[in-house]
Amino acid sequence: MLILFAHGAGKGSDSDWMQAWATRLGTLGRVVPFDYPYMAKGRRAPDRLPKLIEAHRERLAAERREGERVVLAGKSMGSRVGCHLALEESVDALVCLGYPLVGISKKSPVRDEVLLALRTPILFVQGTRDRMCPLDRLDDVRGRMTAPSSLHVVEAGDHSLRVTKTWQKQTGGTQADADDAALAAITAFLKP
Repeated sequence: MLILFAHGAGKGSDSDWMQAWATRLGTLGRVVPFDYPYMAKGRRAPDRLPKLIEAHRERLAAERREGERVVLAGKSMGSRVGCHLALEESVDALVCLGYPLVGISKKSPVRDEVLLALRTPILFVQGTRDRMCPLDRLDDVRGRMTAPSSLHVVEAGDHSLRVTKTWQKQTGGTQADADDAALAAITAFLKP
């Protein structure tokens, strides 16, 4: 199984977060993290969506092997771009780690068009403290989606699925426990 793993807007595939998740996902298949062109060139601002989709498509074409299951996984922006690509390319599943359903501003519109158009099975891994994906709004969108969708909630997790120290003290859980539970949900979701 190929897991093509796309980064978020702010940090590339060499970030500690991406490297740790690439290692975790590597227990499930052949993980290929990659950088979008703007990140590879050291620019801070992401390219426009069509350019991001095209870069994602090119990397998929370069990595895809005949007969291999294909999963598009991504952190935040990378997961959203993967969803757009899944409208145009045949893939088996989508795994979204911290999907950016809304922007940072509280008045940001819900970016649900691509999710409503999807037909590919999708798993959202979302923290309860993720301001870019309020769970009530995600529930509403999931209720209107045609694609099969699943949700794994990281209690006290933020946009990067990091849990609070307070949650750790109250529950006795650790960040590793939260990450292991998320990986178990991904594993179950991707079982053939």
